[in-house]
Amino acid sequence: MTKTKAFVEAARLRTLPLSVAGIITGTGVAVARGYFDWKICVLALLTTVGFQVLSNFANDYGDGVKGTDNKDRIGPQRALQSGLLTPGEMKRGMLITVIITLLVAMALIYTAFGREHFAYSVLFFILGIASIAAAIKYTVGRSAYGYNGLGDLFVFLFFGLLSVAGSYFLYVKHIDWTVFLPASSIGLLSVGVLNLNNMRDEKSDAASGKNTLVVKIGGKAAKKYHYVVLILSLVLFLLFALLQSFYIYQYVFLLAFVPVLLHLRTVKGNRVPETLDPELKKLALSTFLLSLLFLAVQFI
Repeated sequence: MTKTKAFVEAARLRTLPLSVAGIITGTGVAVARGYFDWKICVLALLTTVGFQVLSNFANDYGDGVKGTDNKDRIGPQRALQSGLLTPGEMKRGMLITVIITLLVAMALIYTAFGREHFAYSVLFFILGIASIAAAIKYTVGRSAYGYNGLGDLFVFLFFGLLSVAGSYFLYVKHIDWTVFLPASSIGLLSVGVLNLNNMRDEKSDAASGKNTLVVKIGGKAAKKYHYVVLILSLVLFLLFALLQSFYIYQYVFLLAFVPVLLHLRTVKGNRVPETLDPELKKLALSTFLLSLLFLAVQFI
């Protein structure tokens, strides 16, 4: 395998649909209020993809140098774990990704706010730096929050609240509390994906000292937590639709929750962690489908 292909593998392209679901949802809320700008949309999507790729590189590096990926890991093989990339090469890849993502983020900020809203530009630049720091610190360093059971909180904040409400703000330049309903829903679905990943890796994480929330509360409690998180996400999105007086045909976006509910049945009956791996893709793609359907019905 070439170095280029190894970096593509390390980027974990299958995670990208979930990462952009928040941007698409935030765009859908903005469209429902009469706002849309294709340049903001494209730049926001590219910025989010950059953050996600950086996070994937950092996770590969952080888990690799800590030896976490050497403890009978169930998921896909990592670049450092397999020896395809050295720690130095991965660090250079992370640095290049940071630079490119920052450049795209600055273009996004300027496109959205121009020179008229300097304070907003500063705020979003700070949020961009915070997103980069969060992407790296998930597994990198002694105080990596992913090793201390805080991953769920950060995923909720960055994949949900910041992604949806932040992208909405880029379009409309103001915020209202209702946008936090779909933002929380997407955040909870993203937490569900992380929780599913951590349920799959519970044994290997515990053996390597990676104290995820699942390791802290145990597999049985993690399943109950999983049910609450995903069902609450459905309730919050439904509540948003009711408050916004959606037309009956617009509720078609809720069909994306059908595979989510079927997924919950699979998780309930699961006894072998390895069999949870395919469910990650199903839940992530269901979240992506939800965001696409939600955006689509705003144009009808």
